[in-house]
Order: sequence, then C-alpha cells, then structure tokens
Amino acid sequence: MALEMRAVCERCAAPLDQDGEAVICSHECTFCAQCGETMSHVCPNCGGELVPRPKRSAE
Repeated sequence: MALEMRAVCERCAAPLDQDGEAVICSHECTFCAQCGETMSHVCPNCGGELVPRPKRSAE
C-alpha cells in the first residue's frame, strides 16, 4: 500500500510537489515544511508526529 501523495498543504493550501519538501503523520495528514515547523512537528488532526515525507523514485 503506497502513501497518498497529496498535492496541497492541509493547513495553508500551498501546492506540494511530489518530490518537494513536505511533512506527514502516520495517518497521511500532509503539510508543507513551513507549516510543520510552525506546528512544532505535531499533527493538529491526530496529535501524531510529523516527519519528512519520503520522496518517490522517478520510475
């Protein structure tokens, strides 16, 4: 099962490139890196840790 690579930040609606900087929690809530920093890397939806979203290979 692959991660859903969301295209926009859930907080500020900034566009997110699939290979760009983003943070994600274990429930796949996704935010831009700046919002993640502002929220102290804690997901406002579930309280989980926000970590850097992995990048997909160019296959």
